[in-house]
Amino acid sequence: MTKAVLLYLSTSEGFKNFLTRFKSFNNVTSRFVAGEELPQAVEAIHHLNQKKISASFDHLGEAISSEKEAGDEVREYISILDAIEENALDSNVSVKLTQLGLDIDRKLCFENARAIVEAAASRRNFVRIDMEDSTRTDSTLEIFRRLRDEFENVGIVIQSYLYRSEKDIEDLLGAEARMRLCKGAYKEPATVAFPKKKDVDANYIRLMEALLRSGVYHGIATHDENMIAATRQFASSRGIAADQFEFQMLYGVRRDLQETLINEGWRVRVYVPYGRSWYPYFMRRLAERPANIWFVMKNMMKG
Repeated sequence: MTKAVLLYLSTSEGFKNFLTRFKSFNNVTSRFVAGEELPQAVEAIHHLNQKKISASFDHLGEAISSEKEAGDEVREYISILDAIEENALDSNVSVKLTQLGLDIDRKLCFENARAIVEAAASRRNFVRIDMEDSTRTDSTLEIFRRLRDEFENVGIVIQSYLYRSEKDIEDLLGAEARMRLCKGAYKEPATVAFPKKKDVDANYIRLMEALLRSGVYHGIATHDENMIAATRQFASSRGIAADQFEFQMLYGVRRDLQETLINEGWRVRVYVPYGRSWYPYFMRRLAERPANIWFVMKNMMKG
């Protein structure tokens, strides 16, 4: 129930306006969002790199409704790629296709995505295409496949709560696509997604094993210690070296676990969001993990 409520509130402009009246709430969001401007994210990633943690820039932007806004996102991502190069950061970039005009025009979206992937290729960098809710899965995969036909420096995200993901992974491995496996953070109907956590987890382990067996470099994205333990055990049992894949986590979530994995010799990449459209992202993070809610409440009471 709590998750459903938070996901609903993530789309409420009124509730956002209410929360942001409180200085203590605005202060606590900095735990999960690197800032509103690019230089703040650069500084956050620099600190992660000092800990031997890689990163992925994510400029937060949702509900893009015009070609101009989509074009602005392309320019922002090229600025990010320049900042990575100029600051010698160990980072790639992640982008949602709705930021690039997916809901406006699919051709426009492809051209915008291609511009970013091409810019990254010229800088020897990598672009991860994020996955959104299930109504956009087919269109996201279609655009990704078109990009992957032309470029090698582009990857995709697969969500273990969707029934279709096992078949999607099988198809994508045929093209040696690099994937990030996550559980999924959107509210989905039981007709397309496993409603029970135990089934999502079981599917996650199945999909993780398929990815690691493939020999392609993938990202195993989770904060769930059971999923991490299952991944480490499978990798060790199959002789899969620590440098053949990476764990991926979110900025500000389980920082202790990130550092533990690094100290044990595993690779870790942290997804670093920044931007003025931080609210929906922030609320989805609260919905994913109840401990985050208590963290926010505790720190708001301190304020």
